[in-house]
Amino acid sequence: MSDTHADTHAEAGTPRHQITVRPAAADIDELNHVSNLVYLRWVLEVARSHSDSRGWDFPAYTQLGAIWVVRRHEIDYAHPAQLGQDITVTTWVEQWKRVSCVRRTTLVRASDNRGVCEAATTWAFVSLTDGRPTRFPDHVREAFTSPDGATGGAP
Repeated sequence: MSDTHADTHAEAGTPRHQITVRPAAADIDELNHVSNLVYLRWVLEVARSHSDSRGWDFPAYTQLGAIWVVRRHEIDYAHPAQLGQDITVTTWVEQWKRVSCVRRTTLVRASDNRGVCEAATTWAFVSLTDGRPTRFPDHVREAFTSPDGATGGAP
């Protein structure tokens, strides 16, 4: 279960994107809290939701001929989440390089505003024809850096 929200009041003017998730029984591990794999799934879900909300869904990337793929995930765990607790998942793109970016994600328990975990994901922009890293067009970056995402979507 997830709800989508956009928050354009991010630090340094970088727009943030939020979804709210609620763990189901299948998300709970033997220690009676959300499995680490589920946190990773939510990190990926909020990234995709953010991209879609900025006009960059899979068909738009296909038309462009390139797409983002994960190169590295780093996750720091702080406090557990349990069955039925709403979790606010927030993401933003923190750093841009020639063919990659670093996306930050925070997961916070809605009930007490306690941080569950933080993630940094390095995404590489790769060609759909040969899988090699390629420079992303300026309008792709602008879709994630402008407050309203007005430049988003396929050219």
